[in-house]
Amino acid sequence: MASITIRNLDDDVKVRLRKRAAGHGRSMEEEARVILREAVERKEGPVNLASAIRARIAPLGGVELELPSREPMREPHGANSYATGSAAASVTFESS
Repeated sequence: MASITIRNLDDDVKVRLRKRAAGHGRSMEEEARVILREAVERKEGPVNLASAIRARIAPLGGVELELPSREPMREPHGANSYATGSAAASVTFESS
């Protein structure tokens, strides 16, 4: 197995690593190995914001929302002038 030396480690980081290792019943060295192993084995996360949010929320379960009833569409303002043929617009589509 390979060895690694980490220099200039902040004292606070060392203290927190020691406490974390003790909490898991491991040596500081073993705790560091576990942290490094988990960090490099972690798969890439979602690529976009929507996927990231969905992945974060998914374990909480879904939500069923009650959709409000819809009313019939209103006629657009001035619809009567179009229906009577008083509008002066013409559109022609041609394909080449």
